Amino acid sequence: MFLSDIDIKKAVEEGHIVLEPFDETRLQPVSYDILLGNKFIENDASATHFVDPSRKIFAKTHETVVKDGEEFVLHPGVSVLGLSKEFFGSDHYLIQVGGKSSLARCGLMIHNTAGIINPGHFLHITFEITNQNNIPIILRPGMEIAQITFSMISSPPKQNYKKTGRFAKDNWKHFVSAKAKKAKKPAKK
Repeated sequence: MFLSDIDIKKAVEEGHIVLEPFDETRLQPVSYDILLGNKFIENDASATHFVDPSRKIFAKTHETVVKDGEEFVLHPGVSVLGLSKEFFGSDHYLIQVGGKSSLARCGLMIHNTAGIINPGHFLHITFEITNQNNIPIILRPGMEIAQITFSMISSPPKQNYKKTGRFAKDNWKHFVSAKAKKAKKPAKK
């Protein structure tokens, strides 16, 4: 069962849903519109020969920060990671992120597979943004980029994402470039 706008607002007020900042004007009948943040991670195609996930070989990347009021140009066929402005989560509800139909009609996908936020996961969600169009799409920090829904769960989960989740501490730092990861490793004694 999905929460209605009335129940979403009530759960936020009671602290059962963390949604910061909360703007009642972005409530939809059974969802809440979230905004695009200022950070993007782009693959460095000239420095990446291939990706082999089974061997933990990923693309070399760099982070781009776009100021409010400025734009990020997403070219056709390109995928980037982006962050939400909102910080959200809940110990009581399953949260699902979905795209907005108006943006999908422009060829913009905001997630490929990672659409579920488990109870106990509190984060600025990482979007998997792809331009499926044949012309560039302009992205602007602060634009309504996605919507989230909240579902009742049948019982409290035995496991909590805070303790068991792969990205429980920082959803964004997982995507730090390999070069930066090497620099952070402690020296061998």
